[in-house]
Amino acid sequence: MQRKVANKFVIWGKNMDTERFWGRSKGIVLAACLALIVAGFGAARLRSDMNTANPPASLKLANPNEEASRNSFAPIVKKVLPEVVNISSSKVARTPSELYGRVPEMPMDPFFRQFFGNNFGRQFRMPREGRERSLGSGVIVSPQGYILTNNHVVEGATDIRVMTADKHEYTARIVGTDPRTDIAVLKIDGKNLPYITIGDSSKVQVGDYALAVGDPFGVGETVTMGIVSATGRTNLGIEDYEDFIQTDAPINPGNSGGALVNDRGELIGINTAILSHGSGGSQGVGFAIPVNLARNVMEQIIQNGKVMRAYLGVSIQDVTPVMAKAFSEKEAQGALVGDVSSGSPAQKAGLQKGDIILEVNGKPMADSNQLRMTISMMAPDATANLKIWRNGSEHDVAVKLGVLPTEQEQANSGQSNSEGALQGISVENFTPQSSRELGLPSNTTGVVVTDIKPSSPAADSGLREGDVIQEVNHQPIKDVADFNRAISKSVQNPLLLVNRQGTTLFVAV
Repeated sequence: MQRKVANKFVIWGKNMDTERFWGRSKGIVLAACLALIVAGFGAARLRSDMNTANPPASLKLANPNEEASRNSFAPIVKKVLPEVVNISSSKVARTPSELYGRVPEMPMDPFFRQFFGNNFGRQFRMPREGRERSLGSGVIVSPQGYILTNNHVVEGATDIRVMTADKHEYTARIVGTDPRTDIAVLKIDGKNLPYITIGDSSKVQVGDYALAVGDPFGVGETVTMGIVSATGRTNLGIEDYEDFIQTDAPINPGNSGGALVNDRGELIGINTAILSHGSGGSQGVGFAIPVNLARNVMEQIIQNGKVMRAYLGVSIQDVTPVMAKAFSEKEAQGALVGDVSSGSPAQKAGLQKGDIILEVNGKPMADSNQLRMTISMMAPDATANLKIWRNGSEHDVAVKLGVLPTEQEQANSGQSNSEGALQGISVENFTPQSSRELGLPSNTTGVVVTDIKPSSPAADSGLREGDVIQEVNHQPIKDVADFNRAISKSVQNPLLLVNRQGTTLFVAV
């Protein structure tokens, strides 16, 4: 038999006939419908009130076809970024290790510690090879794949990798370096390489916009913006030849070798250093090598394989107001000749101690550093037409420049040949490179002991290589010439004031 369920439905788990349910529940159903109608009117009114309190927002959307604001640096950045590369280099470094492996240090008996000290065992360590890696930036400056960067980015590197903005990696070779300006030239082999437009750093003015482009901390290409804070910054003790552009565009580790560009995207400098006061990060004081100097160095490296600088052969210093008055000069400008090297181009041309060099080839010299930079950027064998101040009047002197001696040649020419107690030692002038190697302040004065014979009286007295002799018989020493003069006048047993790793002491020879 079929079961008829057409007029039944399940409510709360029971089967009921339709007629019976409707008869018993008619009043309940009507009441429920009335409640639903009232609730609907209430909800509609509530929605109407809400729409009145918060009307729909009317938004004005940007036109996607409209050009970007002219105040944006985006078009410049878009052009420059492909021209700046990431540079990663590695080199083998020797680090100390224990003679027979890494043996843990044992505590020393207090009785022996008073004689040998706590570090006695460390002197028996042997060097162990390890690999150091560094990151930096560079700028592609020609379609042939030449790259400008800092010397300290690739110094001593055995493997150099260049990563371009489109993630292509190249093996780079060093064409040449110039530690005195911290410039290095690399070469990669690639096709259709983008390359930057070279600007004119002599036209840079304080207040110009400056963009620093590089790869700080290895996070990827980054652009920071600022202004040119100063030009011609010198005497920082960073390099031998300094003429920095200062900027407040943030420059951080990894930016070294990157581009400093103007608001036209032209290269005006190679980012080099920051003043961080020990924080390691940017403090708004960054320095870049002017592109005119970097270009001069690069062209010589490509053409000659090294940098050959012109040589005048004078020791110079700034002219102070007091000196200007003493020499009857109206203004404190130019470079005062303190000494003339024997056999130098300056001596052959007739320059004398006390001359003040006012101009070179018609260009006024503000101070000694400007003269030094001007001569260094001239070609050897070129003629420098000098205007000098001598005995209260101006004179013209033409000097045929020579070739600047290498550091080794300068050291050899500065050797002391004096007889007596200091025979057997060699000294050279204290330079910014000496400052870095010896860990001494850049304003340290004196001469550095570069060689000393073990059998000499000086060695017996305790004098060492790396000592900086600052006084001879209480006479201050500024350079090799001062040292030689002081020694030639010295009697037996000269008394030396020596700076050794930042501590001064007297040495009687």
